[in-house]
Amino acid sequence: MARGYSLEKDLRLLINNPKYSDLEILCEDEKKFYGCRAILAARSEVFDKLLYNGMKESYENKISFPEINFAGMEITLEYIYTGSIKEESLIKDNIIEAFYAADYFQLPDLQDFIIKIFKNILKKNHTENPSPEILSKFTGKFPLTENNILLNLLVETVATIPLNTIEFGRLSTSGLKYLLSCTHEKEIPFATPEYDVFRYCAILAAKQVSDDAYETLMKRLPTLKQIEQTVNLVQVENKIIADYQKVTKELEPLVKLIDFRRIKGRILVNIIEPLEITPVEIILNVYRYNTLSSNSDLNDTRGIPILISNYVWDESACGSKLIIEDNDKIVRASSNLVSHQSVRAKMILENKGIFEWDVIIEKACEWSWVGVCAPENFNYENTAGKQLTGWVLGSGGYCRNFGLNIENYCPPFGDGDIITVHLDMNKRTCAFSVNGIKYPEISAWNLPSKLYPVVSSGRFRIQPH
Repeated sequence: MARGYSLEKDLRLLINNPKYSDLEILCEDEKKFYGCRAILAARSEVFDKLLYNGMKESYENKISFPEINFAGMEITLEYIYTGSIKEESLIKDNIIEAFYAADYFQLPDLQDFIIKIFKNILKKNHTENPSPEILSKFTGKFPLTENNILLNLLVETVATIPLNTIEFGRLSTSGLKYLLSCTHEKEIPFATPEYDVFRYCAILAAKQVSDDAYETLMKRLPTLKQIEQTVNLVQVENKIIADYQKVTKELEPLVKLIDFRRIKGRILVNIIEPLEITPVEIILNVYRYNTLSSNSDLNDTRGIPILISNYVWDESACGSKLIIEDNDKIVRASSNLVSHQSVRAKMILENKGIFEWDVIIEKACEWSWVGVCAPENFNYENTAGKQLTGWVLGSGGYCRNFGLNIENYCPPFGDGDIITVHLDMNKRTCAFSVNGIKYPEISAWNLPSKLYPVVSSGRFRIQPH
């Protein structure tokens, strides 16, 4: 490869290259890197003070960092030598070590790079959000401080994932405890009803104790959705759980962070109390609260509740040549579709309030449309923008409603882009963001009092914003 054309490429040749190095760097896991002390000192004050302090490190050709492992040091050296890191260098298995190393060597710009890349990972990884594992790793290894940017981002992200969708083993007890402590009695967006929080905590605690305890609680703790589908909730058999005292002990640090007031009384009586793994005092306090507060206005979900279940495509309001799949999250055209068709989501948007959701364009057609439609007089066999009751943003960058075009609203978009719809039903206005950049409200649209999310032409995934 010819040199002298790209400074970054030339400097990459120096990374961990014994030929151009005068220092061995030993990591926590006893792995070794080679480095140039002049470059390291010029790029990090921490290295400068260690390598040019007049002490033994100034003369020896080895330096040890027992707090930094190989993965964290590798990312750090890439940044120190080149001023950036490749997105593929950062994965869920090394992001915590990399962020910790960036903090240790006082490299705030590297921390910003890591945060930016992590956000991109979240946008691209729609099938499995890695945040639960990363939060678990963080809480199990490093100090928990309120001003840690990555830690706060992890909490915000995991809080918006329904706990019932996170497989047991992905989120540790320490990670769950920190999540609950950060969201307890705070106005933070949260996706899991409080009963399901208890259910997840109890089953996770049982899983740490024994297989028998885990299997028993899996049978005796249905999800809230399953309970709501049951007409008559019958009290479960008061059968002692295997190792219930150990389960109670394991659950103890978590149960203090559960707001049992948000759980319906019939669930407390018929499901939770018979398990005998929740302190009697907590149950009695809730009964007292319910007795004295018959008109309690508490939601069944803490913080700012996030409605998840309705952000799915509606098969009953869908073009005949469109296919809905992946638990109704994705809609795509069939192979024999020759004209544009539309589909709406099940989420009804009416009355007052501000609604926001994301539509990910996994595959764009020649023209793709994202927006809202009214339930009346809408033809799903046609594209939304050509109808009086459709208001959409097109992939060409302009907005349309039955002949009313708003040109140059935003740049064109396509495969992999994320369109966020911002619908303000208080003012009856709509605006759009493309990949996080928000564009103005569209005042020319005369929106009705009842709307649905809608898309036309392409392969789309819908999710909460």
